[in-house]
Amino acid sequence: MSVNLTTERIESLKAGTLAALFFTLVYSLIAVVNTLVLGEQFEELATLQITTAFEWVVKVAIAWLSGFLFGVTYRYVIRDDKNPHLNDGAVLAFGLVRGLAPVEVEQNLGSTFWSLGVFGAESILCFAIARLAIDWAIHRHWVKSFKSS
Repeated sequence: MSVNLTTERIESLKAGTLAALFFTLVYSLIAVVNTLVLGEQFEELATLQITTAFEWVVKVAIAWLSGFLFGVTYRYVIRDDKNPHLNDGAVLAFGLVRGLAPVEVEQNLGSTFWSLGVFGAESILCFAIARLAIDWAIHRHWVKSFKSS
């Protein structure tokens, strides 16, 4: 019994690490575009810019953790079923939770509407790419899907 539990934990660790890697890579590319292009071109998107090294490290660490938790959870959500609604639903749920989290802290939603929209879209995109990476790894048998009981 402990071998199965250990094996499942290792597979979850692999799925989480893979998702974290892809999520962080995509997030980093988007953050560079936000900082150098969108934040510079559109005044209403200036809040998307990363201005200090500390801010960059914190945001990348949060991206890594978000991707890792998604990967572990996604593996258990999809199991070995072939239900596309589960796959899409997991991505949408994680993306919306991450994308809408700043709404609770923001006092003036009118002035940050576009920033929140971009952040929500980038969250869904990052989780979708992480999902594709896990699906690809499962298809290649690099990560084993969780078996339904």
